Amino acid sequence: MRKLLFLAPILLSVTALAHADTFSISIIVDEQGHGTLTNTAGFKGTLSSSLKADPGPGGLPSVLTYDLLNPPGLVSGDVLMREPGSGFILDVVRFNSSNGSLVFYSDNIDGFDSLADTFGPPSQLYANMITINEIGPESNNFAIYTPIAGQPGFVAGAAGPVTYTLISDVPEPTSLALLGTGLIGAVGVVRCRFRME
Repeated sequence: MRKLLFLAPILLSVTALAHADTFSISIIVDEQGHGTLTNTAGFKGTLSSSLKADPGPGGLPSVLTYDLLNPPGLVSGDVLMREPGSGFILDVVRFNSSNGSLVFYSDNIDGFDSLADTFGPPSQLYANMITINEIGPESNNFAIYTPIAGQPGFVAGAAGPVTYTLISDVPEPTSLALLGTGLIGAVGVVRCRFRME
């Protein structure tokens, strides 16, 4: 029994060290063309994006495309993003291994107010596809997706898991400015009331 009590802290320490050294990659992209790639080794970089032809099946001629820096063993396929509450598929994120890219097809329900907004999704989908649920409030939906082997976006040559944060509804800059102005005004009113009392 004493041996077990002595070994328990050592085993817990080894387990904690093993988890602390786990390598992972995080990729964040949004419908406005902003993308970042970070990893637990301390690398931080910006992903370039531009409007390009999608080489995947049924791809449109001009879609927001992120360069994923040619990851080894990227699995092609489509991620269908289901809107919270409604269950409708409004956005499609596509991974193309042929050019190491992530292609973002966003809905145009509120008009064409972002780079990723298209007239529709690709006319054909990859046979390899998965549906995920978006989360967050209506004005800022996003999804967090960590593919497993064989799923779209999985990187077989990565030294650890890759997690994608896919932001599908980014508040417009004018909306953010109005929100900021409103918050400053609210703080001013509260301060005035506090001084008067």
